[in-house]
Amino acid sequence: MGTFLGLIFHAIGGFAAGSFYLPFKLIKKWSWESSWLVLGAAAWILSPLLMAYLTTPSLMEVFHVAPFNAKLYTILFGLLWGVGGLTFGLSMRYLGMSLGMAVALGFTAVFGTLIPPIYDGRFHELMQTKGGILTLIGIAICILGIAVTGMAGVFKENELSVDQKKETIAEFNLKKGAIIAIISGVLSACFAFGLQAGKPIADVALNLGTKDIYQNSASLVWILWGGFVTNFVWTIALSIKNRSFGDFTNKNLKNKTRNYLLAITGGITWYFQFFFYGMGTTFLSKEFEFASWTIHIAFILLFSTLWGLSFGEWKGVSTRTIGTLWVGLLIIVLSTVFIGIGSKI
Repeated sequence: MGTFLGLIFHAIGGFAAGSFYLPFKLIKKWSWESSWLVLGAAAWILSPLLMAYLTTPSLMEVFHVAPFNAKLYTILFGLLWGVGGLTFGLSMRYLGMSLGMAVALGFTAVFGTLIPPIYDGRFHELMQTKGGILTLIGIAICILGIAVTGMAGVFKENELSVDQKKETIAEFNLKKGAIIAIISGVLSACFAFGLQAGKPIADVALNLGTKDIYQNSASLVWILWGGFVTNFVWTIALSIKNRSFGDFTNKNLKNKTRNYLLAITGGITWYFQFFFYGMGTTFLSKEFEFASWTIHIAFILLFSTLWGLSFGEWKGVSTRTIGTLWVGLLIIVLSTVFIGIGSKI
């Protein structure tokens, strides 16, 4: 039952991650950097602090007592993840929700899942148990599913004209988008490393009365604050370059309040992916916690692709391409079954 609940929480987190860009797409007459700055403030400053305050007794004491090294490494990984998060948004800007997430998430699934047990020297132990072997098979199946989904994106690229792609993705650029998505995928994996580095913070929170399911809330604050610093510096630099600060001060902009609300909604939705991810990890046994990242990525790709389909990003493609896409999604769903059974064993 515990593993099943873990999968449910990961699914909710994946739905939030796959959906955060929807309100962002509805923002009008604001530059990208203005929208992203507001979204980031909601996602990485306000939401994690508020939720940590609500779920972590004596939050300030947790921050004070937690080891300095844990806080330092957690925020450093957050800084690197912030670059991944920033380029993650750019990848969808140039490739769309379906293809952008497929490329970025494929790389982050591999790095974020396999490096922690390899670094800790536990990888060979996983190969010696039935549960470990099933979990690794599930991870391999998930990566295969992501690859098949990415292949569908390549088919789509070859079948549609530039004008057709730009009907749904105004700034479509395959070369630029692919490079950005790869960078995003590698650096986004640093979030998983940050959560591991924040384990001593979670342990302090548990000792001071935090419920097990919320033990990662305090660690999330440090990771996400680190991510905000990276994004803040970049968006301010863009605002200076593009002279877009007027987005916030222009009194003639009628939909300014609406833009704020949409960006904040997108930011809160983005944050909840990590809140539920942190909850989901607590239901997997400690030796298989690393597999949470694969499950998280699988659900993100599943829901983001479904959104991409509903918004017409795959309109006009062949039956072969759509069929390949659905095969990839089914493989991803199958992978979560293997990982869940392996963790349970």
